[in-house]
Amino acid sequence: MTTRMPNIQLSALVAESGLTYEALAKAVCAVAAECGTHLRTNKSNVEHWLSGSVPRGDTPRYLAVALSRRLGCLLTPADLGLLSPPEAENDTIGLSLGSDPMDVLLPMWRYELDRRRFLTASAYSVAAAALPLSHLQDIASRTQAARTGHIVGMAEVAAVRDMIHAFSEMDERHGGQHGRSALVTYLRDDVASLCRARFRTDEARRQMLSAAGRGVHLLGWKSYDAGQQGLAQRYYLQSYALAAESGLRGHDGFVMRTMAMQGLKLHRPEHCLGLAETGLYRAKGRVDAQTEALFRVVHAHTLAKSGKRRAALAEAEHARTLLTAAPGDEVPFWALAWGPPAASVYSRTAKVHETLGDHRAAAEQYALAATARPADTYARIVALDLVAGAEMHLKRGSIEQACATWHRAIDHMDGVRSVRTRKAVSRMRGDLARFRSRGLRCVAELDERGRDLLSGV
Repeated sequence: MTTRMPNIQLSALVAESGLTYEALAKAVCAVAAECGTHLRTNKSNVEHWLSGSVPRGDTPRYLAVALSRRLGCLLTPADLGLLSPPEAENDTIGLSLGSDPMDVLLPMWRYELDRRRFLTASAYSVAAAALPLSHLQDIASRTQAARTGHIVGMAEVAAVRDMIHAFSEMDERHGGQHGRSALVTYLRDDVASLCRARFRTDEARRQMLSAAGRGVHLLGWKSYDAGQQGLAQRYYLQSYALAAESGLRGHDGFVMRTMAMQGLKLHRPEHCLGLAETGLYRAKGRVDAQTEALFRVVHAHTLAKSGKRRAALAEAEHARTLLTAAPGDEVPFWALAWGPPAASVYSRTAKVHETLGDHRAAAEQYALAATARPADTYARIVALDLVAGAEMHLKRGSIEQACATWHRAIDHMDGVRSVRTRKAVSRMRGDLARFRSRGLRCVAELDERGRDLLSGV
């Protein structure tokens, strides 16, 4: 550590936060853990920082996020009076709305292709999660004339959709770490210029911006699958900006729905209910019944997390009813991010029941979700639904049924490069630890299979 004068800026912010040094140290460690880093920060480290020592590595950024969450505002290491790494000026890149989203995305893509760690190791920002809630006004068109003078129509939109669909299927079949650089390159080199071209019609412009937003949403999903939650959030925000600029009914709300899902997963519920409710409001009555079901079931999950049991169950039931309301209606391209809407509704309904402590009902819904998607196309998500179902069986005390379901899950993991599936297998082995001493054959066989998968055998 490098020593300097007492850090007055940091001292003031720590005092404003009301956190003890020990509590702040724990908060910093928690942020680091979200980014895949193990820190041993303690109150003694905090005392050193206040006296003028500068934390090493990425710790200044983790400290800034911890205080941002506590104070409800977006802080950078510079705001804390800390020396920053060379790229610190870009710490907030992607965490804003209002400018041309392509102006934000182009440097993000350059940094990602250059393997700049500050982006992939960035932390989830509670303050940024609230941005779409205050950004509901229509965004004025910022379309710029393309240098080539090429005029873009619906044929080009169809080509972009086909390519994004291909990347999406590859992602589900092989995991988020497969084809990521190729997707970044395609969006940067081809789609960005198309978004700034001249268009034959305003409808072509709207559809192109929406297709681009779907591609950026997929990049967010790939980052999420890799455990890079801060980067995923930044991509979701810019996907939202493109969707809002497109003006297509419901698309901006769909991204808000995704952001609510991410917050729930990370146990950051501060804005999840607001995002889910606002997203539903933006879509209700403006989209087909199956798409509305996708909004309602996430709203149900946020209600369950908020302790509103009766309302959550009613909303989940409403979502399931909508699935059969108009089965022939066309589902928008942007709403097919996770395949058949029914599968997503079943899976999220399972999470509602899980949150409310009904593990039997949760297991049933996870099983429905796993069978509602073509397993050859959606290998990763089918595997994860089966893993979740197995965990529900285990909580009910049915170890044999849990093992059988875990075996089915692992059947779908071959060839999938996903941090989430590997974590699921590691978690499975941890859950099985207390059963190994009992000599259960199903446990021993499953544990060996999990160990082989994690070792790459």
